[in-house]
Amino acid sequence: MRFQSELIPATLLRRYKRFLADCLLADGTEITAHVANPGSMLGLKDEGLKIWLEPNDDPRKKLKYAWRLVDHGGGHFTGVDTGVPNRMLKAALMAGEVPGLDGYDLVRPEVKYGENSRIDFLLTGAGRPDAYVEVKSVTLSRKPGLAEFPDSVTARGTKHLHELATMAQTGHRAVMLYLVQRTDCAEVTLASDIDPAYTEACTKARATGVEILCFNCGISPEGVTLGKPLPFIA
Repeated sequence: MRFQSELIPATLLRRYKRFLADCLLADGTEITAHVANPGSMLGLKDEGLKIWLEPNDDPRKKLKYAWRLVDHGGGHFTGVDTGVPNRMLKAALMAGEVPGLDGYDLVRPEVKYGENSRIDFLLTGAGRPDAYVEVKSVTLSRKPGLAEFPDSVTARGTKHLHELATMAQTGHRAVMLYLVQRTDCAEVTLASDIDPAYTEACTKARATGVEILCFNCGISPEGVTLGKPLPFIA
């Protein structure tokens, strides 16, 4: 998935009100950018970080920049837009390019199921059980090479695990897919100290048959692509 506009470098000044960030452009201009990420962004919002912004000239948008990447140096990036995983994965799923989730006839996004929930993707195919696929964007890393989820308490994420467990118990295929939007991690685990309830729900969900899949991403100022499978460390 390529970015619609060429990204420009900037320096982060502050992130606030969840969806706003003040940034300093290379020419010294201070602007406010949209942040498409409601999470805590732990470790990704420190003043002075080098970031990349996507400009736009859409008259319908109040803010003319959107924060897309954190630049860690050495060619490593983190994608901060939580909308990217589903957009990228939809195309990859439809093309049959996601290992372990290929071979399905139909890919349907945002299908209602469970208790007032929507599954990110419902995969269906003749002669095989439906696959309910929930996607989580992973951006936290507190130890070199190790990606962690979540970066804050997530009651919504815990609910999703309960819903997936119910699907597994009723004979469907249920998959929790962690997409690591960082290029500097080789393993994925759960941040149990941040949200022990989520870890407990994940353990119980796996016991019912919920599968865990993890993938990294290829990330650059040009775009984001689906990478390779990563091991999940329970």
